[in-house]
Amino acid sequence: MRKKIIKSAVLAVLIGFAANVSYAQKFEELAQTPPMGWNSWNTFQTNIDEPLLKGMVDTYVSSGMKDAGYTYFVLDDGWMSMDRDKDGNLVADPKKFPNGMKEFADYVHSKGLKFGIYNCAGTKTCAGYPGTRGYEYQDARLYASWGVDYLKFDWCNTDGINAKEAYTTMSMAIRAAGRPMVFSLCEWGNHQPWRWAKDVGQLWRSTGDIYVGFEKNLSKGSWTALSVLSILDKQDSIRQYAGPGHWNDPDMLEVGNGMKYNEDKAHFSLWCMLAAPLMAGNDLRKMTDQTKSILTNKDLISVDQDALGIEAFRYYSFDGIEIWVKPLSNNEVAVCFLNRSDHPQTINYNWKGHVISDPINKVNYNFNADTYKLRDLWTKKEIGTTAKNFEQTIPSDDVVVLRLTK
Repeated sequence: MRKKIIKSAVLAVLIGFAANVSYAQKFEELAQTPPMGWNSWNTFQTNIDEPLLKGMVDTYVSSGMKDAGYTYFVLDDGWMSMDRDKDGNLVADPKKFPNGMKEFADYVHSKGLKFGIYNCAGTKTCAGYPGTRGYEYQDARLYASWGVDYLKFDWCNTDGINAKEAYTTMSMAIRAAGRPMVFSLCEWGNHQPWRWAKDVGQLWRSTGDIYVGFEKNLSKGSWTALSVLSILDKQDSIRQYAGPGHWNDPDMLEVGNGMKYNEDKAHFSLWCMLAAPLMAGNDLRKMTDQTKSILTNKDLISVDQDALGIEAFRYYSFDGIEIWVKPLSNNEVAVCFLNRSDHPQTINYNWKGHVISDPINKVNYNFNADTYKLRDLWTKKEIGTTAKNFEQTIPSDDVVVLRLTK
């Protein structure tokens, strides 16, 4: 009897210890820089099928997107049948994917890309297809058998569900399935995932959904679609939570979906400054030369993909002009001048009059002590040094992005 009591006491201590220890569930080696890819939702919603998507995969490669660093090809909502099979497994819609999802994943891999898929933490997806609630381990094993490399996990139909519990369970299921997958928490920032998701996934949405709008939000009745600038304004206060392997996600790119060229250019620049995941959402087959020049700008992409993984901060804001600063590796720094006003404005910036400090990352840039060369990342030209004032007129809703090198 005494032995049983001792064993029970020891077991209770071990269980209590385990309950209070936080174990990382995710595959730590993934997404050391922000993931780059393409997602089907922004352009096609649920109107997807195998021929269309195979053509998109081919264009992904031939357009130069792959060469620019984009890696993931992600199917969003609408890929599955409306019901699970008799064994409870998800089934790819046989009309949309007559050869099955494994064959499509193999096609994506054959082009040198990685394959991503979508589901939801709730009982149904946002478009009404079967959700994962209660099927976490079964679904994770199925994705692993198909060769999935990236899972976007949404937050619709989740009444009564605890966000941290739901996403932790799915993270554990991915780990148990044994195949490394980037885990994207699409929880919309409702439960502050930046505070608890570092060990759960590689990225987490920090806001609600984006739409094709630069300045103003758009009411959808029961919810509000957010503009580029509205999302930007929500990032500065959470920058300290981002870094290699754990990223704030301000949502997918709307570049090429209907905004003006300068707005697209500013949108892409700001996302790169934010060290954001770069998930294109345009129709790659109809991409204009201007859109391509934005999405494949390797100078900007190198800012986004910098190994330090530091998110930019808003250093200055006055009369519609903002200065965003992103510390980079090798003592370099990226500086973005954003004109949010409705008219052109001329910048005359005295570098020597300012010491730029990042208190979170303990980095200082003293332009009296050091001189930096300036490279304009859109014109791709060297434009002088910090020894002289930087003067340039910036159109409305546009940016100038400079890389400063000692």
